[in-house]
Amino acid sequence: MHILIAFETIEGQTRKISEFVADRLRAKGHSIQMFDTQDKRAAFPIIDVDKVILAAPVHERRHPQSFEVFVSADRAKLNSLQTLLISVSLNAAFPETIDEAKEYVTEMKMRTGFMPNTEVLVAGAVRPGSYGYFETQVVRNVLLADRKIDVIKGDHEFTDWRALGLQIDTFLDLAPNV
Repeated sequence: MHILIAFETIEGQTRKISEFVADRLRAKGHSIQMFDTQDKRAAFPIIDVDKVILAAPVHERRHPQSFEVFVSADRAKLNSLQTLLISVSLNAAFPETIDEAKEYVTEMKMRTGFMPNTEVLVAGAVRPGSYGYFETQVVRNVLLADRKIDVIKGDHEFTDWRALGLQIDTFLDLAPNV
């Protein structure tokens, strides 16, 4: 099976997640095409693919604009294929904020008109080395509020790799759209 993985990353965690997915799919014998939606010079990749996996982070309640433009540009083709949307956010890491993480996907679908077959909320990471003072304060005092995670000590990854692998396997088992 030929699978396109279209992704965008801001701090690197979504790229890491996309590479994990690609490695898992290759190990199962699938042909993988990776596409960074930030690459404005690349050829349009949704040609001769069996399934599409889209992955993007959420910052300030939104997936990146260029990712949403990519999805909107050919939503008819995407909607005709078997698709999996991986939405990466810190709010997906905690039971009390999972509903907000779901809202990010709902809002993206309303803006783009894209309706993925499968949606997966994946917990992201905290990368304080890539933040300025204001961003560090927001992460520490708003997103991580009462949690005992010190962003000053360095990166903290929340991604559940085992769960993500199982979700990818389930997506592979879905019959293609006809």
